[in-house]
Amino acid sequence: MKLKAWAALLVALAAHAALAQERGSAESYPAKPIRFIVPYAPGGPTDILARLIGQKLAERWGQQVLVDNRAGANGVIGAELAARSPGDGHTLFLGNTSILTINPSLYARLPYDAEKDFAPVNLTVAAPLVLVVHPSMAVKSVAELVKLAKARPGQITFASSGSAGVAHLSGELLKYLTKIDMVHIPYKGTALAVTDVLSGQVSLTFSSAVSVMPHVKAGKLRGLGATTPKRAPSLPELPSIAESVPGYDVSPWYGVLVPAGTPRGVVTKLHEEIARIVSARDVAQRLTGDGGSIVSAGPEEFAKVIRQERAKWAKVITAANIKLD
Repeated sequence: MKLKAWAALLVALAAHAALAQERGSAESYPAKPIRFIVPYAPGGPTDILARLIGQKLAERWGQQVLVDNRAGANGVIGAELAARSPGDGHTLFLGNTSILTINPSLYARLPYDAEKDFAPVNLTVAAPLVLVVHPSMAVKSVAELVKLAKARPGQITFASSGSAGVAHLSGELLKYLTKIDMVHIPYKGTALAVTDVLSGQVSLTFSSAVSVMPHVKAGKLRGLGATTPKRAPSLPELPSIAESVPGYDVSPWYGVLVPAGTPRGVVTKLHEEIARIVSARDVAQRLTGDGGSIVSAGPEEFAKVIRQERAKWAKVITAANIKLD
């Protein structure tokens, strides 16, 4: 047999062996309890989502799914722990927009590589923020707000739940795309930010629907738009900001990832199971009740979203000169 033929045969045999090994890994998975790392404290949306998925996985596979809350440092502590865990499918990580697409541009050094240390599994759910203003402001649309801000540079303030969070960057993206000048006022949490907009001390804020829509319905705040590129199904009464500001898109999301090196067959099996779980009526109703929407995108699409959003936020963060040490 000629050398080229031998080489081709060896390559084919190696590929067949690798495929057989992956299939075997997927068929025997999970072989032990699964650790589900959540980079925030118990009780928040990330934790709730992880526990919903974990409970259903445990029921389906007969293996415990142990939620491990590792809060701190804007998600960095939990992300580092997940990145250094074995890539065998028995460690899951619930990541989000901040950890995977914003942090890489905020910190000069991170103990994890958001692109190389994780394998995306399932982009699970996304939820819009809502732009609200105090009723005393003489604006009833995003277009009117932009016009007013251009007439009064530096005089309009916007509150956020903290520097460099999604709410803060929602305002910075609006500034970046429209070339307006608004002053950011950071707070320690959503409740404090919304309270000062309710009192009229701050002009506006970007916040979750569950935090502000009750005030909008009561006439205490005015909703101008949702941050998703199209009208959110859960908020049909609100236009999207993108209808007035082309290219505007802030769709905070949550997704399941595993450490890099996890066998492809295991990733596929996880994705298929999680997609089935979140599409079930009881889980979907729970996740969409506060304005969210089920996405359930697969590994390739999830990876594409991470790449695109990392590039977008890098531009906004650089333009706003935001850095965290």
